[in-house]
Amino acid sequence: MNAQEMAHDLQAHDDGLPLPTPDMSGDDLFKLGMMYSAGSGGCPMDRVSAHMIFNLAAMKGSIEARVYRREMSLEMEREEIAEAQKAARRYIDQGVVQLVA
Repeated sequence: MNAQEMAHDLQAHDDGLPLPTPDMSGDDLFKLGMMYSAGSGGCPMDRVSAHMIFNLAAMKGSIEARVYRREMSLEMEREEIAEAQKAARRYIDQGVVQLVA
């Protein structure tokens, strides 16, 4: 993770935004992704964050998240999708989100 990405992650924590946690199920992550995709529940509307969270939710078994991730990716630039995928990988690598075997 570069310094800019770390600063962004720290800013998200400081802002008190809801973020994925290790105890979240695929359904919990899907609901969080919906909050970011709609800009509700204290979350800003953020397609990159929503896509990232839908990606994590899909990896934890949420079928709905797969559908929403696919639909959202049709509205996103290639660079935004790549950014969302990198962010999801950081969550997995840091152990914040643990995938089911």
